[in-house]
Amino acid sequence: MKARTLKKDKVNIITMGCSKNLVDSEVLLTQLQGNGIDASHESNSKDNNIIIINTCGFIDNAKQESIDTILQYVDAKERGLVDKVYVTGCLSQRYKEDLEKEIPQVDAYFGTRDLPALLKKFKADYKHELVGERLLTHNAHYAYMKISEGCDRPCSFCAIPLMRGGHISRPIEELVKEAQHKAANGTKELLLIAQDSTYYGLDLYKKRKLADLMRALSDVEGIEWIRLHYAFPTGFPMDVIEVMKERPNICNYLDIPLQHGSSSVLKTMRRGTTREKQEELIHSIRDLIPEIAIRTTLITGHPGEGEAEFQEMVDFVERMKFERLGVFTYSHEENTHAFSMEDSTPDEVKQERANHLMEIQEQISFDLNQQKIGKEFKVLIDKKENGYFVGRTEYDSVEVDNEVLIDASRYYCRIGDFVQAKITDATEFDLYGDVV
Repeated sequence: MKARTLKKDKVNIITMGCSKNLVDSEVLLTQLQGNGIDASHESNSKDNNIIIINTCGFIDNAKQESIDTILQYVDAKERGLVDKVYVTGCLSQRYKEDLEKEIPQVDAYFGTRDLPALLKKFKADYKHELVGERLLTHNAHYAYMKISEGCDRPCSFCAIPLMRGGHISRPIEELVKEAQHKAANGTKELLLIAQDSTYYGLDLYKKRKLADLMRALSDVEGIEWIRLHYAFPTGFPMDVIEVMKERPNICNYLDIPLQHGSSSVLKTMRRGTTREKQEELIHSIRDLIPEIAIRTTLITGHPGEGEAEFQEMVDFVERMKFERLGVFTYSHEENTHAFSMEDSTPDEVKQERANHLMEIQEQISFDLNQQKIGKEFKVLIDKKENGYFVGRTEYDSVEVDNEVLIDASRYYCRIGDFVQAKITDATEFDLYGDVV
């Protein structure tokens, strides 16, 4: 009788949701490969026999997308196209019991902090020597760096503490080691992310240490840009802006989710601040660094938002003239504080309000971009697409902000390199430039 040839396992990791999930997938990929397991990220290869889906459970659309992806691979398993399907991440942290009941064909579900247990399924060990090392799933010239996990804030609408637990900062020396490793492998830009980056250090050092961390990362040779994301406005440490001002490799860019422009809605949201305090903070930041690009996000349709409160938000956006803005519609999430309130605004009204804010922002962005015509900027080239080299200035983050388009028929740029570009034209969200 012929012995059956044992086919070597090939693992494919699928990532849903945000950049924080992407970092988790990269850590998982590094650990699997460090244990000698053939693993890849979102590979199109047909011979991957084990699938790991890193899910998002943040809002309804994201949850549905995660569930659809699980069902797609469960179907593939039932048709004999894959051998095993594992599910990890936010959705399975939040709804593990329900998922086990509803989709029992999945081989195992894991939460957001269950990496060692997931590795055990592959008879693999969590390798501490790989902490700080991470295989990137995109071009190596930029990398997300998660400086902390979880969140201690009580925001009414947010399910993140349910999925990610309480706030845990990573030690400064560990993050510096990771930055050095990345720089040695060609990373030029670090994008600092967390559920709440301004809380950084309170648990470990008993005081806010974000400015100290940024200073330490700024000293790492080879890192040319450091970009700060997800800075909570309440208790914002202004020494961060001082460091941004004094260090040329820290981008004049701040992602600070404000969520609303009405004090009464901010109170219902449990944000610990008011519209007046938010405006005061933005003015203080702009006084210190007039050229800073501020990105924020707002939510329409939260319980307590009527026409008057929405109009306050419209006025707020028109007054503040944010350089970058994203708008989300409120999602009524079970087990959050706001779930006990009535979700009285119809979905189409929430969407209409979001669209209205984005129309205002389009004009603001267009006016600000027109002012850039004729000026020169340092641009990091991310990719080549549709006959253009596509890059970003220090005022723009990956995927969410403006891009600089350089005509590839006239100029050659290397992906991952910086070029000096003079802006020749501008639309609402794109700049066109010539290499100087």
